[in-house]
Amino acid sequence: MYITRITVSGFKNLKHIDLIPGKNFNIIYGQNAQGKTNLLEALWISTGCRSFRNSKEKDYLAFDEDEFDIKIIFQDELRTQEINYRMIRKNIKNKLITLNGVVQKNNSGLFENFKCIAFLPDDIELIRGTPDKRRNFTDLCYSQLKPKSMSFIRKYDQLTAQRNAVIKNITAGKDSEESLDIWDRQLAAVGSYISFMRNQYVEKLSVRCRELYSRIAGGTETLTVSYQSNIFPQDFEYPSVPDSSMTEIYYRKLHEGIKNDIRLGYTHTGAGRDDISLKINGLSAKEFGSQGQQKSTALVMRLAQAQIYSEEKQESPVILLDDVMGELDERRQKFVCSIIADMQVFITTCNHRAVIAECENIFEMHGGRIITDSEEKSNVCSSG
Repeated sequence: MYITRITVSGFKNLKHIDLIPGKNFNIIYGQNAQGKTNLLEALWISTGCRSFRNSKEKDYLAFDEDEFDIKIIFQDELRTQEINYRMIRKNIKNKLITLNGVVQKNNSGLFENFKCIAFLPDDIELIRGTPDKRRNFTDLCYSQLKPKSMSFIRKYDQLTAQRNAVIKNITAGKDSEESLDIWDRQLAAVGSYISFMRNQYVEKLSVRCRELYSRIAGGTETLTVSYQSNIFPQDFEYPSVPDSSMTEIYYRKLHEGIKNDIRLGYTHTGAGRDDISLKINGLSAKEFGSQGQQKSTALVMRLAQAQIYSEEKQESPVILLDDVMGELDERRQKFVCSIIADMQVFITTCNHRAVIAECENIFEMHGGRIITDSEEKSNVCSSG
């Protein structure tokens, strides 16, 4: 999969971007606050995902613009496709999104068709951060392979919120424990599927991360990745497909925890309490890993994500490297480039000379624009 044309205007500080990228490495350079990350963010939201910077939708619009337009033309293994994403200030809640000219009622069509993997400076939070960072990473990775699975994540969140509301009613004396049973049955069915999919993905992730980390560490360290279910024990043998036995185990765990849930005021048992264990030479990467080890672990997790997707789907995702390469030494840059060499890559950096990737597609960004005219470029340089 690769993008053949990007046009963006009015998205944050971006103005009249019209970019024809190369099929492999593309470097976008410029000083800070010129719009480099905004451009990658525009690509990312075109996948149907929320902003990787946690931007609110109302903040997508530039202060001095009444609307923004994003158009992405990309080629997958079968055909050329086109995404159009538009938002108007006076009706900000109603986005107009079309895929190949067909209006999309939600973002699922984008998510199923256009795939990006973003490497970000704060990816280290996958290691240092709270369990929800690792759960969200795993859920997104699996859903990129099987987009319909995202509906289970949404359903789980809805059911948990409804169950928590009933718990509050029980605490207030407005409801009985028996009223939880209908929610527990549904939550057990959805939650057991989520546990299954997380375990299935982490098994693949573990193999890839172990191999990649060994290479980046020169064979001196071993990274172990494992799934820690809040419901199923470490030695639980998952079936080849989710079945009723998993649902029953999940249901029993919920039922056994009802008294504690009522005391705490929320659901404390289930897939919402899962975590991913990351250990280097048997020790927690979060608790005992050095900053370099943690950064390497986060990096190989993203590289493993890209590898798994490429192998499972028989096509490559678009890779977004936002101000990441400049933090890596030459050896690690070469390592990253060797893994993603056959993919379309967008690299943002302040100093393009610090990026060792062989690249003929180098674009300078200034004031939210891609500078293409040599005379304009020289004026910018002389004024800077």
